[in-house]
Amino acid sequence: MNVLRLSLSSLSALLLSSLPIAAQHDPGRDAVRILAKGDAQGTLKAVVKDPNNKNSPIDEAEIQFVQMMVACHQNKPEEAFEFAKKAVSNGLPVTRLQSGPREKIRVLHGHEPYLKWVADRSSPMVHGPMIGSVTDHSALFWVRTAMECEVMIDVFHPKVGDAIGLSELKFLTDATKDYTGTIEIRGLQPDTRYTYNVCIDGKKMAEGLEFRTMPKAGDPAKFSIAFGGGAGYTPKFEHMWTTIAKRGPSALLLLGDNVYIDDPEHQLTNDYCYYRRQSQPLWRSLVARTPVYAIYDDHDFGLNDCNPGPEIEVPAWKRSVWQTFRNNWVNPAYAGGDKQPGCWFGFHIGQVHFIMLDCRYYRDLEGGSMLGPVQKAWLLDTLKNSKGVFKVIVSSVPWSPGVKGGSKDTWDGFADEREEIFSTIEKNKIAGVLLMAADRHRTDYRKIARPNGYDLYEVMSSRLTNVHTHGLMQNAKGSEFIMGYNKTCSFGLVEFDTTTEDPTLTYTMVDIDNQEQGKATLKLSELGFAK
Repeated sequence: MNVLRLSLSSLSALLLSSLPIAAQHDPGRDAVRILAKGDAQGTLKAVVKDPNNKNSPIDEAEIQFVQMMVACHQNKPEEAFEFAKKAVSNGLPVTRLQSGPREKIRVLHGHEPYLKWVADRSSPMVHGPMIGSVTDHSALFWVRTAMECEVMIDVFHPKVGDAIGLSELKFLTDATKDYTGTIEIRGLQPDTRYTYNVCIDGKKMAEGLEFRTMPKAGDPAKFSIAFGGGAGYTPKFEHMWTTIAKRGPSALLLLGDNVYIDDPEHQLTNDYCYYRRQSQPLWRSLVARTPVYAIYDDHDFGLNDCNPGPEIEVPAWKRSVWQTFRNNWVNPAYAGGDKQPGCWFGFHIGQVHFIMLDCRYYRDLEGGSMLGPVQKAWLLDTLKNSKGVFKVIVSSVPWSPGVKGGSKDTWDGFADEREEIFSTIEKNKIAGVLLMAADRHRTDYRKIARPNGYDLYEVMSSRLTNVHTHGLMQNAKGSEFIMGYNKTCSFGLVEFDTTTEDPTLTYTMVDIDNQEQGKATLKLSELGFAK
């Protein structure tokens, strides 16, 4: 039976790899997928901007960047250099030329005129800084550099006249981790705003960046988090990152499809999509100040609606995709590390426990498990032992029945495992559970009736920057639609208040222009069991 399941999963991956990807219109990504297979002429045809397609997100600079890669592929450094200059003049960040993908543009990096031209424009800090894993006493910082460099993070208390660094720690970026590195700074105070500087090889790269530590663990507090998925590259929607920053959340939770790759077998496409995201100025400004926590879904892990099976090393691309994900984020953990790869982990803010799930790596449709045995055991044990006032179970795909029209890609395809999780909540009288998910290109709020326990509520959002939209599914069977929004890009904002006698959470749907499109409040007393 294991052999049969493995064969079916492999066959599914093979069939999906030949299908066009329509979930996010992205000529740049599609062109690079072709270039990864060595077809230069096909790449140039794919990247041509269609004047009749108003949804086409590609811009002139991106077209010229892809043309530059093709010229490098054809060993034409002079032509590649001309495209590079045009791309930069049209707004391409120079860091894109430094990050690459390096192997594909190696010809350009060996071209003397280019090296002289880029010398005055380049920066040793290619991507970042990005902050994550912030607690009441520590913070984790991530950067990518142009080569292996020494990085120093210097954190200061913001009091006027205080010029004494609280932390002054150094680390080296690592070529084996795609020239990235992270460092944790400890000894910070709860719920306190700090500033920090970044120096690389002794040269100051960024200064006066601010972040705030979390409320003291276990203490009552008020704070908010922003969340969403579906962040395909769409230049006209890049201001979403500024909109989120204006709301000042304590953290940003990215729930999958954070970049659209859809090409797990080619490192070129993976790198292209991640470097494009990490180079965008508005994105960099947000993540330098707002802690980020990320899990993946189908489009940034495998292929559309993929079910890759229960094995760690099969399909063979699993581990490399996971390592690329790991190189590009700053999570507190990545499942069980090298021995048990994945993206699940947990973290706390005040009295709220966030439980982030991996819904792809071990997904086994034939075997009936989305999580796999190790992760499921971890989840159930975590729920039983959680001391959080609220427990937020975060999935990359919807929990609510009926929200994807008969598809088995949501938890509907794993109904028995979903029921096991919900029954565990009820049997152990675990109060304060909120469900959170992404995947559907809209923002909505639903209720799942539970006759043997309290009703479970789900907040869902996955159209951060995507062009493509999904309907609201107001009449889905098995779950109740409460409110939703899908007219344009949006995100979810959840405000927690555990300082009151009956703690509350307030869910707001916020559109890309910072307009509220719906709001609802839940009390802890609505998420519990009668005594």
